[in-house]
Amino acid sequence: MGRHPRFRCRGLDGGVGLRGSGCAPGAGDAGIMGLKSFVTSRLPPEARARLYTVKAAADFVRSGGTIAPRECNICGYIGPFYPFGRHLRRDAGCPGCRSLERHRLFKLFFDAHRGLFDGRDILHFAPEAAVLRFTRPVAGVYLTADLNDPRADTRLDIEAIGMAERFDTIIASHVLEHVNDRAALASLHESLRRGGALLVMIPITENLATFEDPAVTGARARELHFGQRDHVRFYGGDFADRAAAAGFLVERFNAADRDVARFGLYRGETVFNCRRP
Repeated sequence: MGRHPRFRCRGLDGGVGLRGSGCAPGAGDAGIMGLKSFVTSRLPPEARARLYTVKAAADFVRSGGTIAPRECNICGYIGPFYPFGRHLRRDAGCPGCRSLERHRLFKLFFDAHRGLFDGRDILHFAPEAAVLRFTRPVAGVYLTADLNDPRADTRLDIEAIGMAERFDTIIASHVLEHVNDRAALASLHESLRRGGALLVMIPITENLATFEDPAVTGARARELHFGQRDHVRFYGGDFADRAAAAGFLVERFNAADRDVARFGLYRGETVFNCRRP
């Protein structure tokens, strides 16, 4: 039985649309899209939000969470990476060593600045396994520290370290956004020997000023304003000024675009090399 001409029409390109939806030869797909848009626009806002969330999740699953094979400059793995994060990021995690974008960026920095690591006395706050595997073996003294993690070598408060001029290099990756950073930067500066380096990575939006508000308290409010339940600020492009106010000379290290694509990095992410004069 043929299709009832009142309900269907077929364009010259084989597209099928609905009569009465403005279909014309070759416009079948546009007619379907128009109907979807019409139906979606009639949904309550809450239902529309759920629909778009399901669609985004389905699109993500269809993609496999990856764009193209990547290379890990830490363990040498080459192949698809896995998505990671509360707000899922494609090609974020290496299945070989479980490194993330920031760890692989730090490896690039490490390779370009071996003088800050080889034979040096290093203090590493909130140590991450992916970074330890290439920093610890080359150091002279290597001390890991955390206020809450019992796996660290020692329990230290980054805001009051109490170890004046003991270290050549200090690593603090994704730590300062959790603490009183003015107190922490002063304590870190005091803990470095002259000529030493504090290596900092933080979540940052360079084209905005740092946002912090002491009135924002509680896990849900901090997640809403600062992106994570245990963060106390959202850093902006003035971080270098904060570090300079503590006495540091600050240089930025970013990956070249070809390395961003090759190693699955987060474009624009920065290693701040803060030197004590």
